[in-house]
Amino acid sequence: MTFFSMKRLFCAALALASCLVAAPNASAVDPVRAPAYPLVARDPYFSVWSNTDKLADSFPVHWTGAINALVSYARVDGVPIRLMGNPGEFDAIARAAKQTDVAVRATNTTYRFEDLGVSIELIFTNPILPDDLEVYARPTTYLTWRIQSLDQNDHEVKLYFDATAELCVNETKQEVVAKRATTDSLELLALGTASQETLVKSGDNMRIDWGYFYVAAEKGVAKSVIVDSAIAREGFIRRGAIPTQDDKRFPRPALDEWPCIALTIDCGIIKQKPTTRRIILAYDDEYSLTYLGEKLRPYWRKDGLEFLDMMDLASSQYDDIFQRCQKFDSDLYARATAAADEKYAQLCSIAYPQSNAAHKFVVMPNGKPALVSKECFSNGCAATVDILYPTSPIFMVYSTELLKGTTTPVLEYASSERWKFPFAPHDLGQYPLLEGQRYGGGEKTEENQMPIEESANMLIVLDVIARNEGNADYALEYWPTLEKWANYLLEYGLDPENQLCTDDFAGHLAHNANLSIKAIVALACYADLCERAGKDDVAKDFRAKAEEFAKEWVKLADNNDHYRLAFDRPDTWSMKYNIVWDKLLELNLFPAEVVNKELNYYQRVINPFGLPLDNRSDYTKLDWEVWTATLAPNLEGFNDIMNHVYPFMDRTAQRVPLTDWYFTNNAAQRGFQARAVVGGVFIKLLDPTLKK
Repeated sequence: MTFFSMKRLFCAALALASCLVAAPNASAVDPVRAPAYPLVARDPYFSVWSNTDKLADSFPVHWTGAINALVSYARVDGVPIRLMGNPGEFDAIARAAKQTDVAVRATNTTYRFEDLGVSIELIFTNPILPDDLEVYARPTTYLTWRIQSLDQNDHEVKLYFDATAELCVNETKQEVVAKRATTDSLELLALGTASQETLVKSGDNMRIDWGYFYVAAEKGVAKSVIVDSAIAREGFIRRGAIPTQDDKRFPRPALDEWPCIALTIDCGIIKQKPTTRRIILAYDDEYSLTYLGEKLRPYWRKDGLEFLDMMDLASSQYDDIFQRCQKFDSDLYARATAAADEKYAQLCSIAYPQSNAAHKFVVMPNGKPALVSKECFSNGCAATVDILYPTSPIFMVYSTELLKGTTTPVLEYASSERWKFPFAPHDLGQYPLLEGQRYGGGEKTEENQMPIEESANMLIVLDVIARNEGNADYALEYWPTLEKWANYLLEYGLDPENQLCTDDFAGHLAHNANLSIKAIVALACYADLCERAGKDDVAKDFRAKAEEFAKEWVKLADNNDHYRLAFDRPDTWSMKYNIVWDKLLELNLFPAEVVNKELNYYQRVINPFGLPLDNRSDYTKLDWEVWTATLAPNLEGFNDIMNHVYPFMDRTAQRVPLTDWYFTNNAAQRGFQARAVVGGVFIKLLDPTLKK
């Protein structure tokens, strides 16, 4: 049990919410629209989304926007209808099925179709179970069809699915090869690049082009082929059958007639009792990342497990995992609803798969697990400290082990001879190559570093880890490094020099009031770590300094009815989201008046689609809005901000995985998408007032 869960005494509230909130399912209308719908959400490369409300209106895409075509048809009593994807050339003979709704939950996205006398549910299950790291780490997604008669008549139903080679290339001109494999229980088909250049390049707007994409079905359940996509689709639509022989024309470019893995499943006669069929989508990258010259294996391989054995496990455990995922979704939804309302629960449900899928779970050379983020559509940096900080609430709520996984690679790097500075690094490299900091001055100079930002981020997160575990053992492994960071903040944190903070897109800023808050909070967190480590005298000294700095901050930042963006800039303002830790950790550094004045002022400057980051622009950050809303002493105050945020999700024209940087006057995306930082929206679940 974590520190936060002990503090909140959540059991009674959760039980009540479970009674009041129906278990989420596809028949309930989601209270907030997902800008894009998660289909496959496993890691930064194996990440497929639908960017239209109806699944049959478009091909699914990778989070970058590149097409990752998945297609599904059904034949009901010989009549073909399209469930997923939009090839276009067969619209006249296979119209889109009538989709009645779609529901996004933490580990399941469920589409429901009602047509030709049958109901078909198409369910993508990503087993992102934080209490089972072996399952969490598997690069697998279950795709389930659940079919039943609606009109009390019997119906003959056949299903079709295909996935093109676009899922295994960075550029469609790359040549691909195909192969088959079998296990005791499965038949598997795979596509991968011919070159297999493993971990040779890094970047942001990139897709994987090594390893193999797999589709697996239980033996005897499906007929399968690797063939040109148009041939497979037309065969099923016109005749209910696909070719019986694999295409031998390999290697060939992925764009050459779009080779695909195609399956058909004969469901037989469907009655009123539901009939279920499933397949598994998976990706075997073999090696996932590099770390200072060494290739890292994915976590699921840590004990020598081979891919085909892992797939057998995933298949044999399907019923159990599917039920556990349903329960996890229901519990998360109920818990978030109890904390705020169903709109907040929907936001958390949408953010959960995205945040997790922006990470890769690997094993470091020393055997320690590492959960490495990618800065999606930002700069492609890996294990970025000012990404792990805003992301951290999702893991603070659900898994301290995963939270430690985000900090361990940073601590190992910062404690090595490679890192020469007395402050924390910004990143470990550019994904997937963790070969030393890329941002700013890298390992060479202090130019464009974020010394206060990153050092404070780490100390705050490490203190939460200690609170959750009830001891400082993890921090003590790296104590000399933490000591340097704390002393740096002691010297420079109160009144920061001209430097970047996590909101680096806004540029350099001296005397940053919000950054100063972060440093002050971090000093108090370090004091708590010292106390837990038995260093009582040091703890008292740092606690005293944090209290002294907090009093000084109130004077430096005061602007009558609010507090300034920067100490030397009168009549400016900004979101003071970093002060949320004073409330969550009950540090009691700042007087209540500070938060009250800020919250009152925000209502004067809020826009239709949210609260701007500060007075310099109308754009905002989604994660910081939820942190700021969490400052409110009651639900009414929380919703005073959040009721502007939810319309952004419903109205934004950019149908991409949830952006965290958008304009508050028109809901338009400013930049960023599919980033891990949306895990920060879970911060409301850490609110200690929920226990009262």
